[in-house]
Amino acid sequence: MKTFLKYLGAILVLIGAICLVCYHWLPENWLLVTSLVLEVIGIIGFIVTNRYVE
Repeated sequence: MKTFLKYLGAILVLIGAICLVCYHWLPENWLLVTSLVLEVIGIIGFIVTNRYVE
């Protein structure tokens, strides 16, 4: 479980990047908002979990 928790932030960043790729074919504003939220939460989550989880 700790291994998954350690990489959860990176997974969220990758999902956000996939949303940006989908925006190329389906230009909807909700995709941009979703990717922004996932990227920010993923980066913050990655920093926090790698600092406190070993």
